[in-house]
Amino acid sequence: QVQLVESGGGLVQAGGSLRLTCAASEIILGLHNMGWYRQAPGKQRELVARISGSGSINYGDFVKGRFTISSDNAKITVYLQMNSLEPEDTAVYYCYLYSYLRGRDYWGQGTQVTVSS
Repeated sequence: QVQLVESGGGLVQAGGSLRLTCAASEIILGLHNMGWYRQAPGKQRELVARISGSGSINYGDFVKGRFTISSDNAKITVYLQMNSLEPEDTAVYYCYLYSYLRGRDYWGQGTQVTVSS
């Protein structure tokens, strides 16, 4: 099975930054999308950022220019640079990958991001 290994979460103060990393445990052939979703207690999982195999990028409305997603296609790795973090950003952040060739998606186990006021 493909595993998405997430790292970079932690506790930061408001206004601080974190850089999340997600790497696939094995090579995934073909086109794929990768991105990040987050889920706070009592809320539904929501899109944070997504980057397609062609490089197109989508961000959640709440990002407002604070986050930047990037990827390393050779290593099947996606990054999320988060700046100007707010307490409202506190959530579990999940890495996501969709493989067009395999016709299915994969989820990481999540990494906790906590932003203190």
